Amino acid sequence: MLKELMILFFCHTASAVIHSLICNFMISSGLPNAPEYLVILNLDNVLMAYYDTNMKTVEPRQHWLKEMKKEDLDTWENYMQNAPLYQYRLAEDTKSFFQQQTGGFHVIQQITGCEWDDETGGIHSFTIFGYNGEDFIIFDKDTKTWIASTPEAEIAKENFNGKKARTEEFKTYHKNDCPILLKKSFNYAKSVLHRTVLPSVSLLQKTPSSPVSCHATGFYPNRAMMFWRKDREEIHERVVHREMLPNQDGTFQIQIDLNISSVTPEDWRRYDCVFQLSGIKEDVVIGLETSLIRTNCGTCKKSYEAPETDCELSERLNSETIQDPAHCATSS
Repeated sequence: MLKELMILFFCHTASAVIHSLICNFMISSGLPNAPEYLVILNLDNVLMAYYDTNMKTVEPRQHWLKEMKKEDLDTWENYMQNAPLYQYRLAEDTKSFFQQQTGGFHVIQQITGCEWDDETGGIHSFTIFGYNGEDFIIFDKDTKTWIASTPEAEIAKENFNGKKARTEEFKTYHKNDCPILLKKSFNYAKSVLHRTVLPSVSLLQKTPSSPVSCHATGFYPNRAMMFWRKDREEIHERVVHREMLPNQDGTFQIQIDLNISSVTPEDWRRYDCVFQLSGIKEDVVIGLETSLIRTNCGTCKKSYEAPETDCELSERLNSETIQDPAHCATSS
């Protein structure tokens, strides 16, 4: 669930009115070149701030945080001061994780956050602790207790459930603090988060026998769809959808592959790739044409062209024997 949740944060496309604040904390040991502690703060799937133990202070990643600092110092300090200090609380909370573990590396992750539907006002909050990339214990907001995800997590679960005061703190954060922080942060960020940016769309191919990839990058928001069509109808056979990923500038990228091994040269023109962005009426459409395909080898462009059709072969042979190829024009 931990991995699925992280993917969900990047690919959440269910509604245009769902906003989220996600705090990702991680402590590690035994990993060379890795920071002992790091914090990643995301608002609506966009990196808001970052901190690790190689830095002196939290690093804001969005310009609207400067406005927050001027007008709402309390909220600003909640992020900038508490994020580094939480390292000690996280280490204390999770020391029971190590009781049955020996040697090697250890990575403990806490994902805490909330989602807010600004149409219905509904709030969904969550906290998950992970150990070495797998779920460990999860906070059940209905029973207000901790649930073990594996037999190895039973000791940690009992330890957490025995700390009533700490559990109350999580309950308060889920019910009050997180939604308040989310709404305040969104108020400053909405001019950025409400923007619409169309992507750059390209056709890519590694080798002549590779699938043709339709790749869109630089778009915002992440409420987007992309698919291949044949004769203007969406197709699913021989198509592979890749995971939507975030770019460093807060925009997104997505890719969808089409296996063309069984597509005849005559049929290339019947295929196109379509990108649709929420809030934009016009689709971005790019046809399957050899001249539009970008490859890794500029000197081997000829080898990436579609094979000759029967008509093209006949036309070439006729031209070589000084015959008129006009009879081919009507069949193209």
